[in-house]
Amino acid sequence: MSQSRLSPVRLLTALPFVLALAFTMFAGLSLSPATPQASAAMVSAARAGNAVGWAKTRKGMPYRYGSTGPRAFDCSGLTRWAYAKVGKSLPHSSAAQVSKTKRIKKSNRRRGDLVFFYGGGGVYHVGLYAGRNKIWDAPRPGERVKRTKIWTGRVFYGRVK
Repeated sequence: MSQSRLSPVRLLTALPFVLALAFTMFAGLSLSPATPQASAAMVSAARAGNAVGWAKTRKGMPYRYGSTGPRAFDCSGLTRWAYAKVGKSLPHSSAAQVSKTKRIKKSNRRRGDLVFFYGGGGVYHVGLYAGRNKIWDAPRPGERVKRTKIWTGRVFYGRVK
């Protein structure tokens, strides 16, 4: 018997590696051009801008802890509601919304990006970037939805996926 042949045991041992290699080689291929790719594609600038437009329509609505609109909001409730209006689902907490975004540099921010405020060990607030260093947000009890200047440097930006 020749040394070049694989025994059945060696063949079975190598099979998982061969399958893994084949899977990695063909995983990115689409079977049809109409098949959408499952990716973490980010929301377009137009769609994000429309979310800002929806947030603007809620100007003057009261803050209410845990509210997701349409007549009262908390901070993440407003961002969630505005993005739902453009067909994008977000969870209802500022910390959970971080996981639905791709972090971006301040220099790359655009209207509709989420602005996360952090301190004390975590994210405590979120708003929609409105341009010119301002956000639309539902700030706190006793206040109403409004456009306001970003008041601290302890923020980071996320683009909705």
